Parts: sequence; C-alpha cells; structure tokens
Amino acid sequence: MMRTERRRSSRTGATYPWIVESTAMVNQYYFYCVDEDFGPFFLKFCSYFPYNAKLCINGHEYLKRQLAKRRVAFEALDNGIKSCADLQLLQRLSDGLTAEKIDRLLRKWLRRLPHPFPARDRAAGYRYQLSILQAEFSLTQVLDHPVTGRIFFEEVIRENLDIGRPSQVSLVFDRRINRRTPGRFRTRVITDGVVPSLHVDYRKSRIKQYHKEGEALRTETTINDTRDFGIGRRIKNLAELREIGFAANRRLLDVERIGHDCFIGEAAFQDMQKPVVVADQRAAGLRFADPRVQGLLHILLLFLLVQGTFRNKDLREHIASLLGMKPSQLSPGRVTYDLRRLRLHGLIERIPKTHRYRITAKGLRTAIFYTHLYNRSLRTGLAVISPHAVNVNLPVARSIRAAEAALNTWYDQEKIAA
Repeated sequence: MMRTERRRSSRTGATYPWIVESTAMVNQYYFYCVDEDFGPFFLKFCSYFPYNAKLCINGHEYLKRQLAKRRVAFEALDNGIKSCADLQLLQRLSDGLTAEKIDRLLRKWLRRLPHPFPARDRAAGYRYQLSILQAEFSLTQVLDHPVTGRIFFEEVIRENLDIGRPSQVSLVFDRRINRRTPGRFRTRVITDGVVPSLHVDYRKSRIKQYHKEGEALRTETTINDTRDFGIGRRIKNLAELREIGFAANRRLLDVERIGHDCFIGEAAFQDMQKPVVVADQRAAGLRFADPRVQGLLHILLLFLLVQGTFRNKDLREHIASLLGMKPSQLSPGRVTYDLRRLRLHGLIERIPKTHRYRITAKGLRTAIFYTHLYNRSLRTGLAVISPHAVNVNLPVARSIRAAEAALNTWYDQEKIAA
C-alpha cells in the first residue's frame, strides 16, 4: 500500500510529506451483499490511503440468478452448473458476462454503501476504477459414470506428471518460454483428504484440475497477473483475458486426451502394418513389434517435447544409439528411407522450403499408442507370464496360471462329457 513519510528539503530545511510504497496492518471493512443479477458477492474497503477496494464476484452465481429469472430449470453443482434445460441459453448468458456489466454492478453498490470517497471527492474526480487482480476461467465437464470418471482422472494424473515441463507449459499456455522466463515449471499433485488435484504453473498463473464433487472433471485456469500474457490489468481487457484462459483449459484437455483417446481401430492398425503408396511413392509398413519402428516412434515423442522439429541428422544420431550402433554406421540413405516411411504413413510432415520435419496429430497419437502398449503391456506382460520369470509369485502371474488351469480343467471336462 501507499504511505506517507516526512522528508526535509535540502535547500530550505522545511519538511514536506512524501508518498512511498510500504506495508502496514490496517483495518479492512467487508460488505457481503446479494445482488438481483449477480447473486452473492462482497466488497472490501481498506481504511488507509489510497483506500483500495476489492470486488469479488462468482460468474456461476451470476448464471444461476439469470436462469432463475428466466424460469429455466437447472441443477447446481456447488459453484458450477450440473445440468440445464436450455444449454444454448446458458452459453449465451456466460458469454454475456462482460466488463461493462461488472462495472455497472460496482457503480450500483457504491451508490448504496458507505465508502471512503464522499460526494465532494467524487465531484473532484476521485473515483474507483476496476482492474483485474485475479481471474478464474473454469470448464466443468459432468460425467455420466462418476466412479469411472474418478478412475479416469487418476489415470490422467499418472500420465501427465511431466505436463509442468517448460516445453509442455508453452504448449498449454501458448507462450514462448526461455531461460529468462521467471517462475518454477512443475507439476504438483495435491491431495486434500482423498481428492487429488493436478496443478500446472506458469509464472504467477496456474491451471488446476480435479474431480469436483465426485461428479465432474473441473479444469480451471487462474490468472494472478495479466501481464504474464502481455495484457493490461484494466477491466476492459477481460474479453481478451477470457480467450487466453479458456484456450489454456482446452489445450490442457487436448494434451491429456491424446494419452487416453488414442485407440487405433482395426483398419487403421492394419494400414500401418502394410506398405503404402502415395503419388507413385512407395514405403514399407510400420510393423508394431519391430524394434526399429518402436525406436522411431520414441524419437518422435522426444523431438516433440525438446525442440518440436528435426532433421535427417537429428534422427540419425538418436536412432543409432537406440539400435546399439554409432551414427557413422548408419548411412544417411537409410535414415531417408525411415523418414519416407513415416511421412507417407502420415506420421510426420516436411516443413515447406526446409529440410526439417515435424510430427503430425496422427503421428502423435500413433506414437503414444504404439510405445505405451508395447512397453507397458506387451513387454512387461510377457515377462510376467514367462516360464523363466524372476518373480513367479506376482499377483498377475498367479492369476494367469489360475486362469490357465481353469481353462484346461474345463477342456478336460468337456472332452469327458463328449
């Protein structure tokens, strides 16, 4: 806050007041109100110069009031909407919560409540102007099967513990990040009781995701400093800030969905196994269990996270190490052959007028599916059920042996009956 201190002129020796930025323990006066259009909110006034004030509103309460005034049936979910009889109207009302309406709410209640600026001060031009101290943009996705939704969210956390890395944060917030970017880049999993939540930080802003009320997936971006995104703090910037907040929510969900909605259908899977011909160019198939194919897909994911694009030389260096070779033992022509396979199958694309490549959306989904299924299911599963397994008493191994014994017994019984 701003305080005054006494200073002395070096020329005249007279004292004069000077305004400095400082801290102090002062009284705060809270007014908890209920508005016809906005529902419950509060205004807080500071009792010390320059008499700062804080207005706190909840957009979901605004929606509830508007729906109730229009007699539209809805069901609340804490500070959210679980269901509504007119979803299109609900969306229009959400889009209609503008900076002008929030400013009118403040002016309306400043006329009713006592505050530090009397009429003569307002006549002299001393007026409150709204700025954005904190803005939260949330998306609530209600789940048909809440129990399954909880399992899904726990899988989301497990699969996205690296979402806080600078490369991933830059994708989610659509911001360029370099060594001089302030703040810590991390993913935090916070457990409040038995409800976990996922937190992704960017400077002073944060995305939080959790299983709300056991019935919905809640994704909310909280912006604590608009200047993190090159936007001013005045309330007139709310519309631009809204675009950033909701876009961050959608991008986070897109990143997570890639890991959980990448199932390849039978036709698509078989297309990957077969040779492909595109505009008289032919390329061999990408066989699922081929070590070279698995290595290529691993490297595509590595390039996505680290630098985004790559060249023939980059691919050559990485694939050689995965195959237990030196880069000099791998000819550029062999790498060109791999690049053509990946490109004709639609997994990568060449950047026009360059010798660089980047992964496509199809390539990203395929790489995640192939590598996860191969490493987490096929290899580990075969190791568990192998006759030469190191630990034959693992629960999975015991269950498989029990299932095998039950099937053999059933076969024998059926044969005897016949």
